[in-house]
Amino acid sequence: MSADTPAKRAEAASGAPGHRIALILLGIIITPVVLSSPTLGSGLPFPSVITSVLAGSLILMIVAVLTLAIGEHARQPTYDVVRFPFGRAGAKAITALLGVSVFGWAAVTANGFGTAARRLVAELTGAQVPLPVLVAFGCVLFVAATAFGFEILGKVAQFAVPVIALLLGYLVYVSLSSARDFATPSSPMDWGVAVSSVVGTGTVLAVTSADFGSFARGRRQALTGGVLAFGVAYPLLFLAGAVPAALTGQAALIDAMAMISSALPAVALLVFAAITANAGNIFQGTLAVSSLFPRARKGQVSIALGAGAAVLGSLDVAAWLPDFLLFLGIAAPPVAGIIIADFIRYRRHGYDTAALAYGGAVRLPTFLAWAGGCGVGYLTAYGTFSLTHIPSIDSLVSGGLLYALITALATSTRRERERTAA
Repeated sequence: MSADTPAKRAEAASGAPGHRIALILLGIIITPVVLSSPTLGSGLPFPSVITSVLAGSLILMIVAVLTLAIGEHARQPTYDVVRFPFGRAGAKAITALLGVSVFGWAAVTANGFGTAARRLVAELTGAQVPLPVLVAFGCVLFVAATAFGFEILGKVAQFAVPVIALLLGYLVYVSLSSARDFATPSSPMDWGVAVSSVVGTGTVLAVTSADFGSFARGRRQALTGGVLAFGVAYPLLFLAGAVPAALTGQAALIDAMAMISSALPAVALLVFAAITANAGNIFQGTLAVSSLFPRARKGQVSIALGAGAAVLGSLDVAAWLPDFLLFLGIAAPPVAGIIIADFIRYRRHGYDTAALAYGGAVRLPTFLAWAGGCGVGYLTAYGTFSLTHIPSIDSLVSGGLLYALITALATSTRRERERTAA
């Protein structure tokens, strides 16, 4: 049970402060932001870029703050928390979904590292190194960093994130000093889809932030980490990454900077950011796989994930990145909605593992709520039906409300049967 005990208070007192949690979250999310923000910058007029980034960041901040608080309250990672609404066996399917999502980002980041490193080597030496070789080298670095656990992630992030922010700030300065006008896209993307892209970029991290909330020094520190990461830094980083693309119309940061001045700073940024990001991705992926296969050694799991990311990252992953982001922006938010609704209705006094003995191992009503949330999100994305015109919000709210409604009806029905039987 997760009640307030002396052991829990001692664990919290020795936990991580809010700014360190924020730095770790930013270290993980920086490469996805750098990879996806140029697509947004080249696909919308810049005023719409600003509003879509602010709207998407607000959504992520709310989700992350709530899941961080739940993680601090439960002192359990996401993959344990989902057992309560989805059931002991049902949670494995959700863990697999989130694990695949994290692994997908690991592969995308590995590809970004390899592409950037290949260009960096070519710029400095003129040599053309095969992409798979550099991707594999990067994955060795990622797995090596993961081997030292949560503490090393914090130490790496404390050094890396400020350096990355300075590099990105320099790119923005050079871009704005180029006297270029913001380009007008010939076929701008839908604003709601743009918001979902912003949400999709960070949604898996926001949904699984309980992993890091469980290490927080206390609830206030967990909330501080969420606000700093997603409410302040995330929109600034996203807008910074979008500026060069908005000025050139190029959907890749390296290509945009090559048109403005030199691609070398952008290449260095991507190489540096990928190392910090994928250490966190493989750390979270290891948690997910270890939850599915408790007997597996974490070191072996990390190595296997690194090897898989090396193979997939050697392919052309950029082609399916937009669809991947849309999928994440719709399929993951209902999980957060259900976790939050379950906490509000049933877990405010703690996550008692004895409660897992009650109910089915697979709780089909919860999966019905999740599927309903996903369905509403996809209908919104394709213009068939909408609550807010933002697919990720529609899927999150629908999933949470459906879960609350279905479980309330089930509880009412059970109590009525008990009264009738008595």
